Amino acid sequence: MFTVHLENPCSCFKKSEYQNDASFPTQQEAYKYAHILAELMNEEFCGKHEFYAQPGAEDTFVIKSPLNMTFVSGCSTGVSCDVGCGSTDEWTLELTDDKSKGNCGSGCGCL
Repeated sequence: MFTVHLENPCSCFKKSEYQNDASFPTQQEAYKYAHILAELMNEEFCGKHEFYAQPGAEDTFVIKSPLNMTFVSGCSTGVSCDVGCGSTDEWTLELTDDKSKGNCGSGCGCL
């Protein structure tokens, strides 16, 4: 048996109809399910995480879910924008919008 495991299930996953640790008789079925599930979660969930599947230990495929930096920062470049987004920096909670600084085309107001 092959298993598809979501590492660190987020609240969107917990509310969904998807199940963690789904088992499949073949490696091909588990591989296909893992990649399709990751794609569906990227399309359907809130966007705070980006999901991707990769082979895990032994007979497992793991779906990882790091933070989506574009969602967190509000910047089109995906950086945390300590140098200037029109949003509040998630880590320091300081307002980073500075109208006196130029815009490099990233939407962040950076120099």
